[in-house]
Amino acid sequence: MWRPRTTRITAYTAAGVMVLGMIVLAVVVAPQFKTFDRVMMVLFGLFCGWVLHMLARCRVTADAAGLTVVNAFRTRRLAWAQVVAAEMNEGDPWPTLDLADGTSVGAMGINGAERARAARDLAQLQALLRSHAETPDPA
Repeated sequence: MWRPRTTRITAYTAAGVMVLGMIVLAVVVAPQFKTFDRVMMVLFGLFCGWVLHMLARCRVTADAAGLTVVNAFRTRRLAWAQVVAAEMNEGDPWPTLDLADGTSVGAMGINGAERARAARDLAQLQALLRSHAETPDPA
C-alpha cells in the first residue's frame, strides 16, 4: 500500500485546527450571533474537516487481482491487465496510470512532493506492473 505521509499529516492537522477553531469561535463569538449562526460555524468547520479527510485518505493498494486506487472522491478497482503503465514526470503532483482503454487515472496515493519517497513508490508500482503484465503468445 502506498500512502502520502506529508499530505496525511498536513490534512489531519489542518482539519483538527479548523474544527476546534470553529467550535471555539462559536462559543466565544459576539452576542449578536444567534444559535443558528453558531451551529453553522461548527458545521462549516466539520465540512472543512471532512474535505481534508477525503484528501488524506488517498492511497494505492496492490493485491494479486490488481490495484485499488483511492483518490479524494472516487475509488477505482483495476485489474492488472487494465493498467498499461504508470508515469510521473518532473513536477507532476502524482503519477498517472495509463489504462488499456486509452483513458488514464491519477494515483493520488503517491505524492510527487515527497520526491525520494515518490520515486521509490513509483518504481515499486512499475515493477509490480511489469511482473503482472500479460505475456503475448509467441506467433
